[in-house]
Amino acid sequence: GGAPSLRLCSTRAAPQGLNKPLIDRVIRVDHAGEYGADRIYAGQMAVLGRTGAGPVIRQMWNQEKAHLKKFNELMVAYRVRPTVLLPFWNVAGFVLGAGSALLGRKGAMACTVAVEESISDHYNSQIRALMEEDPEKYKELLQVIKQFRDDEREHHDIGLEHGAQAAPAYSVLKTAIQLGCKAAIFLSERI
Repeated sequence: GGAPSLRLCSTRAAPQGLNKPLIDRVIRVDHAGEYGADRIYAGQMAVLGRTGAGPVIRQMWNQEKAHLKKFNELMVAYRVRPTVLLPFWNVAGFVLGAGSALLGRKGAMACTVAVEESISDHYNSQIRALMEEDPEKYKELLQVIKQFRDDEREHHDIGLEHGAQAAPAYSVLKTAIQLGCKAAIFLSERI
């Protein structure tokens, strides 16, 4: 006899009658986004963790860790595979976080504003799509996305309060980061 095998999937089955391609796309890209955000804040903490900016970055990072944990759970519950790009997002996120932090606190906050604005806009698009599909059927997912969208908006505002707009070449930096976010979203939904 051996030890009983562990069950690696959720005991709670996903609701029936869902638009599986839509759910797969939403959960896959949101998991990738929260994973990327986790890596961005890890990079920022590596550079600025022992400075005055450390506590505010850690606070936002802790929320992102909770978001990632929730999407890890949803991936299992809804049986969604992660994007194959996770190893790339691991490196790219950390490099973006550390690189922006090398510009100082304001550079890190400019990165936060750019990323969080992109993510909250993306969450709003997902909320609209799920509401059009069937708000009752997607109630749990809608609650999660709305809460996380609100957290991202809060991070955006924290970035502005901490001098993001005073970062060197703010508008160029913000535009470049947001173009990268759009590309990451597009790819992570599909691959």
